Amino acid sequence: MLKSPFVYGVLGVLLISVKSELITVCVEDDDDLRVDCKVASTPNKINSYEFSWSSGNKQALINTNVSGSAAEAKFKGKSDVEELDPHGYRMTLRGFRDSLPHNTTYLCKISGVDAKITVERDQLVPCSAVSVFLKSSCSWMVCLLLFFYHTHS
Repeated sequence: MLKSPFVYGVLGVLLISVKSELITVCVEDDDDLRVDCKVASTPNKINSYEFSWSSGNKQALINTNVSGSAAEAKFKGKSDVEELDPHGYRMTLRGFRDSLPHNTTYLCKISGVDAKITVERDQLVPCSAVSVFLKSSCSWMVCLLLFFYHTHS
């Protein structure tokens, strides 16, 4: 009887400590770069977004809907942004995988809230179902613990 409250307590602490990734970067099957920005947007409002990357001290704006801002010329017409359900935006950048800087920080800003992640070019993961699962907000370790707990009880 004492085992169950203890296990639930440990799992609760693990689940609370799991941090959801606000931004993820992966490479699609056709070598397009995909950046998912899962910052919660404001409901019933037109949200602004900006996607950019930086390497060293140089930052480049890739796509935006902010009035008065524009993407760099080399990115014009090469990226698309779509809204994600339940929240956030996805930017797809075509034809840039081979020309990515070695160590890149990807940034997104939605209605003033920003997120960033630094990824080395050689460590970009494919946008496959397995990779998305491993990078999702439910850590594979927590899922594995839940699986073992339920199979042994």
